[in-house]
Amino acid sequence: MDGCPELFSGRRLPTMEPNVLPFPGSNTLASPQTVGLLAGGGRFPILFAEGARAQGHRVIGVGVQGMAPDMLASICDEYYSFPIGRMGRAIRLFKKAKAKRVVMAGKIDKTVMYGPMGIWGLIPDWRAIHCWWTYAWRDRKDDTLLLAVISEFERDGITFESALDYCPELLVKHGFLTRRKPSASQWKDIRFGWELAKEMGRLDVGQSVAVNDLAVIAVEAIEGTDRCIRRAGELCRRGGFTVVKVAKPQQDMRFDVPTIGLQTIQTMHESGGRVLAVEANKTIIIDSPEVVELADRFGIAIISLNAEELALTHAA
Repeated sequence: MDGCPELFSGRRLPTMEPNVLPFPGSNTLASPQTVGLLAGGGRFPILFAEGARAQGHRVIGVGVQGMAPDMLASICDEYYSFPIGRMGRAIRLFKKAKAKRVVMAGKIDKTVMYGPMGIWGLIPDWRAIHCWWTYAWRDRKDDTLLLAVISEFERDGITFESALDYCPELLVKHGFLTRRKPSASQWKDIRFGWELAKEMGRLDVGQSVAVNDLAVIAVEAIEGTDRCIRRAGELCRRGGFTVVKVAKPQQDMRFDVPTIGLQTIQTMHESGGRVLAVEANKTIIIDSPEVVELADRFGIAIISLNAEELALTHAA
């Protein structure tokens, strides 16, 4: 039976309207200010810059060369780019613009560190080298590297904030987002995948898993969610698998917040995925109305859950 609300202890999940729009005029900060944007790839930096400026903030964009969207140059009040190995340039640019508060937004492709010459192939400046050897010597996990970057910036009085302090509306609410709902067997895969994804997050490996019939098909690591989904499609050629994407138990909301968008849905469709379960109030949906519309067109179910509800379903 499609939907299976009885699996949720008799409580029916709400059906969410696709109206999770960024920046509808609300502002969690007291007054307009200068805010720095350390930008990676994707649409998140664009939505942040547009929304922060609409709220009256002056946005200083500093984008990672080859990753950040080119159109940021026409959106930010000031925009610069820097090679990923030249951290000192990014720090100097923010200091010159008097941007003491900075947010991270967008995807950073970690695979650039694993070229033939490793990190040295990025031609790092002395600030990047200092950051690497002072703060990132223990391991190369996402949290370790990103906290190392934050620590290096803090040496110059630059503090990092969560982009969601400026745009909390991007976080998906709890409930069904699409017309299609999971079947009974897919609910079992959601519960199974949730525990696995949380454990992978705790280990700082990745935030997504693909499962089918209570078997793990693919686990996200350095390659990112889309390539994890594609690998699941290659390994589960009959399709019908479920993707579960969650926040880490120790999630630092200043960076690496789980994010899905149109590309996620397109990739699931092309790979044969049928259900996408995400964590409520801890996952960003970029272009939410378009995402829901595309998922409905492809017959993909999207559901937003929380850990408490999953615990109840497991007990039941």
